[in-house]
Amino acid sequence: MRTLLACSIVVLLGIAASDARKPRCTLRVHVQANANDGEVFSSQLRSPATGKNVVIEKVPTISEFDVAAFRPYPVKDGTFGVLFQLNGHGKLALDTLSVDKRGTYLYVFMNGRPAAELQIDRRVSDGKLYVPSGLAAADIELMKKEWPLIGASKTRL
Repeated sequence: MRTLLACSIVVLLGIAASDARKPRCTLRVHVQANANDGEVFSSQLRSPATGKNVVIEKVPTISEFDVAAFRPYPVKDGTFGVLFQLNGHGKLALDTLSVDKRGTYLYVFMNGRPAAELQIDRRVSDGKLYVPSGLAAADIELMKKEWPLIGASKTRL
């Protein structure tokens, strides 16, 4: 009887672990860090926009788990821009960093590559993160599999 119970628990845990969904599309938003923070808390990279070396926090402030919906649009340079609507956690994180880190920069990474460098110049309390350009059509297709479009119905087939 104990063996049967142990086997059933193992099977249930295996089903639960295999059902855990990995994101198809990754979004990481890192805040500019202090150069004196050290390698444990920060990483150095070359800014895609300016070519200068910059320091960013290792832990992203906003990730793909903070996105509720998005709206893409084409840009004249052939890339895409996106408006991300963040969930409650993401909205609070964006509001907090827009107040605490005003004057610094946000570095947006989409699917592991740099997408945008945004200066924090005002408080953002509406939960909307605007990436003006730099995303590929393949990024948009992955986003469509991950999140609903802003204004679309919530039912998915």
